Amino acid sequence: MDERIYEVSQINAYLKDKFDSDPFLGTLCIRGELSNYKVYPSGHHYFTMKDAEGALRCVMFRGSAARLRFRPENGMQVLAVGRITIYPRDGAYQLYCESLTPEGVGDLHVAFEQLKAKLQAEGLFDQAHKKPLPPFPHRIAVITSGAGAAVHDILRVLGKRYPLSRVVILPVRVQGEEAPPEIVGAIRYANRCQVADVILTGRGGGSIEDLWAFNDERVARAIYLSEIPVVSAVGHEPDVTIADYVADVRAATPSNGAELIAPDQAELRQRIDALAGRMTEAVEKRLAFARQRLTDLSGRRVLQSPTYYVEDRRKALAHLETRVIAATRHRLDGQRQRFTALAAALDALSPLKVLARGYSVVRSGEKIVKSTGDLSVGGTVRIRLSDGSADARVTTIQEETNHE
Repeated sequence: MDERIYEVSQINAYLKDKFDSDPFLGTLCIRGELSNYKVYPSGHHYFTMKDAEGALRCVMFRGSAARLRFRPENGMQVLAVGRITIYPRDGAYQLYCESLTPEGVGDLHVAFEQLKAKLQAEGLFDQAHKKPLPPFPHRIAVITSGAGAAVHDILRVLGKRYPLSRVVILPVRVQGEEAPPEIVGAIRYANRCQVADVILTGRGGGSIEDLWAFNDERVARAIYLSEIPVVSAVGHEPDVTIADYVADVRAATPSNGAELIAPDQAELRQRIDALAGRMTEAVEKRLAFARQRLTDLSGRRVLQSPTYYVEDRRKALAHLETRVIAATRHRLDGQRQRFTALAAALDALSPLKVLARGYSVVRSGEKIVKSTGDLSVGGTVRIRLSDGSADARVTTIQEETNHE
């Protein structure tokens, strides 16, 4: 038996050499389910891959993780490519993952669906946010590759349909890692400097990798925040990108985008001709009506001689005078009858009428005598009769008692 004693680190180093020297463990593609996936502030990703019977610890360093085009989630079936070796510090072996791909679908497809769900939940696709396109744009900003076929198609369609608009080309790269920031910068510049009334951005057809710049979250948010309406025209008709969902209008192709932005001058000419015809017809009808009215007026008697007008006004004045006099007389008659009735009623209520029937009014000083209590023996009173008055002295006072 070998009596030599080894340190733990020596054993771990020995095993690491064995793992590293095994070509089978150098490059492996492993299928499994993601579990306990964590991203640390350092940028390294740590997770476990498992199947029904086992589990394998994995790590993906920041450099490899930066190349991920989707967001790994627990429970996702993936294919991991990397090498297996031992981490000497704790003696555990693990997979050093260099690439991670969803099983069954491409990573770009997964990334597309993840970003689509995220932005949709935030409301970036809501119709309420969509802005209408200007009917007659004075300036059109085209954000695309300055050397691609798409820009030539766009310029051709715009020049044919609506040559009155001014086209501003903002050339950017539409493919590769540099494309998204350039597209974002062009959109922000167009808004900051107000270079156009509408923006058309896009590119010609290609693979999903070629079109990926328009699936970038930064581009989507720049389109959403644009105060200028944005038309997204990426690829061919079957191609749909995140930019299409966020943009105010989605066009099937760059040429179709130009058609949606620019009105057709041929159609405008037809509309103008139709409006001109309707205006001419309306003016002719108005002139015909005016001629007929002039004919009718010229046949009137008042226009044949100035005295006719004066005579007609005199007759109208005389008729009005007669009506005023009659109305005044009728009103005066009514007032007289009312006055007479009121005077008769007032006369019937006159105290003099009562005195004429044999009654008299007795006063003691300034007070009218109403009862024997108002008199005193020896006092004087004045009696008012219908034809005069008389003074008298009270000699006796006799009170009467009412008996029922």
